[in-house]
Amino acid sequence: MNFKLYTDVVLVHDLPAEGLRAGDVGTVVERHDVQGRETGYSVEFFDMLGNTVAVVTLAGSYLRLPTHADRPAVRPDVIAV
Repeated sequence: MNFKLYTDVVLVHDLPAEGLRAGDVGTVVERHDVQGRETGYSVEFFDMLGNTVAVVTLAGSYLRLPTHADRPAVRPDVIAV
């Protein structure tokens, strides 16, 4: 799937090294076309206050567009044990 710049997208796989989970919402900030490879995207993820949490470059298959079935949710950055 092709995503336009500044489109909101939903992460479909956990990225533990980046502190991101499937379902996190980010904004496409760059598109990377490499001949013979899947299109990649740099995506910026924010917290609820608008601070950048991570900027990662991912294959398009790691992303999807939001749907009407999606609902915002809040989770803490660190889970107490």
